[in-house]
Amino acid sequence: MTLQDFKVLTFDVYGTLIDWETGMFEGLRPLFERLPEQPSRDKVLETHAFHESTQQAATPAMPYSRLLATVYRRIAEEWGIPVTWAECETYGNSVEYWPAFADSAGALQYLQKYYKLAVLSNVDARSFAHSNEKLGVTFDYVYTAEDVGSYKPSDRNFDYMLAHLARNGYGKGDILHTAESMFHDHQPANRHGLTSAWIYRRHDKEGFGATMNPGEMPKYDFRFNSMAELVQAHQKQLSLAS
Repeated sequence: MTLQDFKVLTFDVYGTLIDWETGMFEGLRPLFERLPEQPSRDKVLETHAFHESTQQAATPAMPYSRLLATVYRRIAEEWGIPVTWAECETYGNSVEYWPAFADSAGALQYLQKYYKLAVLSNVDARSFAHSNEKLGVTFDYVYTAEDVGSYKPSDRNFDYMLAHLARNGYGKGDILHTAESMFHDHQPANRHGLTSAWIYRRHDKEGFGATMNPGEMPKYDFRFNSMAELVQAHQKQLSLAS
């Protein structure tokens, strides 16, 4: 199996292309700086992961910006910090300011020469539009949680994406699902029989950060520590084939 075997790259965005952990951590700073003892970065992210995943399961049709505002309130309650709903809404709208990883835009621009690019993301259209501006490409297909009415790792999101890609002539064998999160992406990709590439952004850190522990680790077919590494692998395989 080589990277040239696929026609479509389907991407998780947040954690893979957008540095959501930095965005979350900075967005939560007004909360954790009010604590008498500062939690570690990973503790902050793990707290967020719990409240985000449980809220997504409880209210799957809630738009992501409102869901993030609710997560902010839940974290404030856990930490015993009073907050106004306006403060929560500020965090809910913070996706606009979450930075892209430095290699994301360049990698996507290169890959678009060889593949159709699709997004399968746990976000609403308005929030994604801000992130898309940072990524420097027009994606061929965009499938959001707002479109589906549920959040990954729900099978509904993958069913929705696969049905729409099938209408455009692409079967499972044409697709390489490209993502960081084992919990949100690689587990359901395994269930759907999709080939996957792990972009292991947290390769130099312990734990799972802003994503839940998946339990038994899913399998993956390719592993790269960055999008730049994926591009380098593609270039190497092209040169060997020529």
